[in-house]
Amino acid sequence: MIEIAQALIFDRDDKLLIYLRDDKPTIPFPNHWDLFGGHVEAGETPAQALCRELQEEIGVTLATWQLFRIYECLTGDAYPNRKFIYYARIDRYAADLTLYEGQRLAAIAAAERSAYKFANILAGVIEDFAAAGLWPRTVDNFRGIKLL
Repeated sequence: MIEIAQALIFDRDDKLLIYLRDDKPTIPFPNHWDLFGGHVEAGETPAQALCRELQEEIGVTLATWQLFRIYECLTGDAYPNRKFIYYARIDRYAADLTLYEGQRLAAIAAAERSAYKFANILAGVIEDFAAAGLWPRTVDNFRGIKLL
């Protein structure tokens, strides 16, 4: 089965980084929003593939990451695959990143996630992540409280 490594990457503002896939009829899920990551190549572990893909797609070298969940995708995607979903935070703002694949990059708050049309099963993955209580909460440094 094809293996895919993807991550929920949160920027310095605790927003989820996503990108809009190209609008080409020859690719799966054209013009849909996606998480960063991609196919695990021969000889790679999913974590190695994730790090390589993040470097290729937005020029980021991940220092740390955690595995969230593994999904067996038998339906809902272009082909059967196993998705290794990680999460990580980077000390960069979305505006400071360069997108090397896709149409554009966006940084979204938890409350905005339902407004986006995600590729394959990713809307469900993002909902699972939010339901697990792992979405970072922004701290208001003036009042010292966490904001949703």
